[in-house]
Amino acid sequence: MARKRRNDWELDDEPEAEAPPPVPCWLCGRPTGSEIVWHHPIPKSRGGKETVPMHPICQKTIITHFTNSQLERFGMNVQGLLDDETIAKFVAWVAKKEPDFNAPITRKKR
Repeated sequence: MARKRRNDWELDDEPEAEAPPPVPCWLCGRPTGSEIVWHHPIPKSRGGKETVPMHPICQKTIITHFTNSQLERFGMNVQGLLDDETIAKFVAWVAKKEPDFNAPITRKKR
């Protein structure tokens, strides 16, 4: 068995590096919590390659409310999504919640 060097014991005294600041959500702008979903604004089925960080509840709301073809038309333009009345109400409501907040999402009325 190998012997431990004295330096191995001294590593515990070093201060830990600070965690990086949380990444803001692409839709609502709030800091993300412990769970981050990497969302494709342009769906992969429509050729989308870029991803953006989002809260799970924000992603569920977008996926529930828009079809893939609608999301493809919006592309990376988050303002187009925020102009929708339902999404604007959702973002105003979720702005008061903590970053790890999660709730069931209601389906779009068709």
